[in-house]
Amino acid sequence: MAEFVDLEIQDSVRMPWNVLPGTKADAANCAIPISAIYTPLKPLPETTPLLPYSPLRCRTCRSVISPFSIVDFSGNRTWICSFCLQRNHFPSHYQGISDQNIPAELFPQYTTIEYETTAPNENVQGGTSNVFLLVVDTCLIEEELGFLKSALLQVLGVFPEHCLIGLITFGTYVHVHELGFGQIPKVHVFKGAKAVTKDQLLEQMGFYAKRPRAAAGVIAGMRDGISHENMSRFLLPASECEFVLNSIFEELQRDPWPVSADQRAAREGAIASKSLSEPIRSHKDLEKDSVTHYHKAVKFYAELSKQLVHQGHVLDVFACALDQVGVAELKVGIERTGGLVVLAESFGHSVFKDSLKRVFLSGTEDLGLASNGVFEINCSKDIKIQGIIGPCASLDKKGSSCSETTIGQGNTTAWKLCGLDKTTSLCIIFDVAKKESPDMITPSSNNQFFFQFLTYYKHSSGKMKLRATTLSRRWDLISGFDQEAAAVVLARQVSYKMETEAEFDPVRWLDKSLIHICSQFGEYQKESPTSFSLSRRLSLFPQFMFHLRRSQFVQVFNNSPDETAYFRMILNRENVNDSIVMIQPPLISYSFQSAPEPVFLDVASISVDKILLLDSYFTIVIFHSSTIAAWRKAGYHELPEHQAFAQMLQAPRDDADAIIRERFPVPRLVICDQHGSQARFLLAKLNPSATYNSESTATPGGDIIFTDDVLGFEWILNQSI
Repeated sequence: MAEFVDLEIQDSVRMPWNVLPGTKADAANCAIPISAIYTPLKPLPETTPLLPYSPLRCRTCRSVISPFSIVDFSGNRTWICSFCLQRNHFPSHYQGISDQNIPAELFPQYTTIEYETTAPNENVQGGTSNVFLLVVDTCLIEEELGFLKSALLQVLGVFPEHCLIGLITFGTYVHVHELGFGQIPKVHVFKGAKAVTKDQLLEQMGFYAKRPRAAAGVIAGMRDGISHENMSRFLLPASECEFVLNSIFEELQRDPWPVSADQRAAREGAIASKSLSEPIRSHKDLEKDSVTHYHKAVKFYAELSKQLVHQGHVLDVFACALDQVGVAELKVGIERTGGLVVLAESFGHSVFKDSLKRVFLSGTEDLGLASNGVFEINCSKDIKIQGIIGPCASLDKKGSSCSETTIGQGNTTAWKLCGLDKTTSLCIIFDVAKKESPDMITPSSNNQFFFQFLTYYKHSSGKMKLRATTLSRRWDLISGFDQEAAAVVLARQVSYKMETEAEFDPVRWLDKSLIHICSQFGEYQKESPTSFSLSRRLSLFPQFMFHLRRSQFVQVFNNSPDETAYFRMILNRENVNDSIVMIQPPLISYSFQSAPEPVFLDVASISVDKILLLDSYFTIVIFHSSTIAAWRKAGYHELPEHQAFAQMLQAPRDDADAIIRERFPVPRLVICDQHGSQARFLLAKLNPSATYNSESTATPGGDIIFTDDVLGFEWILNQSI
């Protein structure tokens, strides 16, 4: 798979089928759709230049010039668009180009390149474009409110200096804090149960005090009475409001309005009744459609997400509670605005505190946050776009490239990306256009087709940039199969289908997909399972499917709807490498006999004298076998003659810390001993090759798993043969 990793480094894209089926019928037989997982802001190689001018666009299809464009350097100097074959003239400032002096956007190695489209005479102050509006829930117990205040006070010191900060606190009433009024605390209060229009809100907050209300239909902004002077009352640079915020956070109290002991605090978009006697909806309730508030709440947040997308705002959610808080209902707003989401058990947990801090850090730990983006796709006429599964919202820009079949955010060629970062990834599903004759598409050395991904976004510096990625692929099949990308695409597909299709059986659907792939591309003799073999390009794919069908994305047992929504939102925004970690976590073994090495994700990997490190993306587990745990409890690692043991204990911790520093959301770290209660975090991810009722016995000092789960895919292979 090294060749696919190299392609990802250059173009930030992974495709299950890098050489495509030649007809629509062939594409339908592939089981895995024609698709691409694209990371728009993945850091480019250092050798890739940033071009300080706007790109050349085709006058017909509006695609951007690329190394695949055909250039005529003689005469009038023209270039031919690789998508619509339109001939375009170079502007006057390109007159000096020749076959010996070509611009960077035509270099063959720069199939992905970035343009800085802000005009040179524009005065852009670094960082002023970022606005963070903190919305804080005060209906918490005193202990949790204390943890939250402590985390917010710590974050004050890491806010970017020039970003703007605002604050809203809410409980029974909503409090909008006027940070620019520094003499005494000044707050505008609104009743939470009362609907307030935009004009009523602006009038009560004094936006129309010095100028009349604008006529209907006038675009919001300076002409709508929202002047810089008015906004500066509520939004201040971090360097100017640190003292005010510090005072507010220190004095912040829980919501003073009494709530009966058998009641919940009232909320807009409620997910449960006020009575605590009614449990919050479960997966079983959703399956039976016996949920009183769920559909109403989802509709409420869907309408809110439309307003957020229209304004270019991002909804980030940091939810911390032992019970559910409504993340499943909020999912539509978070995903369509490209928001971040963190789910933890407590505001005192490192998962919350460290993740919140990471949002505002710069330097090597910078998330690479960008905003107000637009994503467009151009493709050859033989390819159609079904849609995107990921953090985006449709802009309803219909065109000839739209497929009749839609999935996710479909029936458009342009999408809004309100918020994105350097790991945000979009799963784009394509379709092969119908061909009346197979002869119209024949694999040949010159039969190419093209994709172009255009991402126009506002950088954290305040400058507008355009990243253009142009890809070329050919018509064929198995020689270009990327099994990691295929597994991730199926994971996003099955998650989407589980949420949108009634009575959908995800395990059966995945099994049928695997059977189809194995029967189509495997080599075997009828009724002889031992004869079955797969090409090395597909050899890992059955393993991925085995672990996917057992993952938290498919198996919702023992997870709440909030947790399931959280896991799926992270899956839908991360790149292929991180998604594969979620599907099939890597397991590293540490021992005295060898250097750290990867081992099978199997219960047989547990050994008496080893330490295991499991990275399941959301949780990192350091597992001490029974002997290692006994030595540690005896304090051997503290003795000078046992420095090797001390180094062995420290090695997985150092590796775990390195992973934690690079990841968002910050994962939970679990350090456990064999046969301890927290060992379940490891055992739940292992292949149960040794169970309580299997013929296989555990290795000496090993373990068994109490489960009736399947051991592998032998029975699936039997069916396919």
